[in-house]
Amino acid sequence: MKQYKKIVLAYSGGLDTSVIIPWLKEHYEGCEVIAVAADVGQGTELEGLEEKAIKTGASKLYIEDLSKEFVEDYIFPTLKAGAKYEGEYLLGTSFARPIIAKRITEIALKEGADAIAHGCTGKGNDQVRFELSIKAFAPQMPVIAPWRVWEFKSRDDEIDYAESHNIPLRISRETNYSKDKNLWHLSHEGLDLEDPANEPQYEKILEMGVTPEQAPDAPEYVTIDFEKGIPVAVNGEKLDGVALIEKLNQLGGKHGVGILDMVENRLVGMKSRGVYETPGGAILYFAHEMLEQLCLDKNTQHMKQKLALDFADLVYNGLWYTPLREALSAFVDKTQETVTGTVKVKLYKGNITGAGMTSPYSLYDEEIATFGEDAVYDQADSAGFIALYGLPIAVQAMKKLKK
Repeated sequence: MKQYKKIVLAYSGGLDTSVIIPWLKEHYEGCEVIAVAADVGQGTELEGLEEKAIKTGASKLYIEDLSKEFVEDYIFPTLKAGAKYEGEYLLGTSFARPIIAKRITEIALKEGADAIAHGCTGKGNDQVRFELSIKAFAPQMPVIAPWRVWEFKSRDDEIDYAESHNIPLRISRETNYSKDKNLWHLSHEGLDLEDPANEPQYEKILEMGVTPEQAPDAPEYVTIDFEKGIPVAVNGEKLDGVALIEKLNQLGGKHGVGILDMVENRLVGMKSRGVYETPGGAILYFAHEMLEQLCLDKNTQHMKQKLALDFADLVYNGLWYTPLREALSAFVDKTQETVTGTVKVKLYKGNITGAGMTSPYSLYDEEIATFGEDAVYDQADSAGFIALYGLPIAVQAMKKLKK
């Protein structure tokens, strides 16, 4: 096994990375391990992290506040694109990995490290997202992925190791779900969720909100203001991106919205089942789509919907730092120049429904669309339109009749 003198570890303080610090020091004798934790809005998970990292063998811990950059440079571009992986997943883990890997790589280069380590499993998508992002900034940097080489075969094996090395854990064997939390979402995988026949134990696992059954019996109306596709205010209150998402998480969680139970196709080829909580994100996607219906012309809207699938695939597959993703974002930014206005939604028992919208760039013309009398639309024009639009169909039918 090749030896390294200084390793920078992507550190969360969860089961995997808690075990990795002492494991690295055992298997790379004399190496220094520098832990880096990225604050992307996971809240209390960062409490006590420095003490824990040092006690388990790290020489020091960086805690990098990336929340603002995460929202402005990763979340909002993806929201504006309308990107949903396989039509449902709002990419909470996917677009968090590139910004984390970028900062870890910057620190590794500054520290003169000769390797970067991460706790991603060999079955997951995150190993790809981390390592492709590292390649974008330090293409020659070696990467250590213990899950691909170590002796452990399961999370239970990791817990055994942690107990034998007196490593404190925040989970037990009974609550040993694989989770990822940030400002945008919380994901749950593993344990009973590995059988798609099992209904998720929502009362047991939900952290960002309640089930629809537990939500208030009265609906709540929420208004969101957008400027060029970016949300800037909730209920008339101007907020920065972080505070705005936090506010909508609170409102959405209260009413049980944004809960997704999904079987998805992982990049590595297998299907996996997970439960995602994205209360604020679900509200923002819904409201943004409503406003685009009002402000985008038909061809632009339809093309954007097609490209949203490609954008989602790029993000999911770890290809954030690529020319194609940048080009798609440039297209999206152009489409958002008129996506400005206010959207009102109603939250009730897990549902989000539209309750009205306005925009100075609205392409909706009531006089043209009305069922009442108007002086701007000549209905007789439609006969000629249909004759020309249907000409290929008519010609084909006439040819068939002649045969």
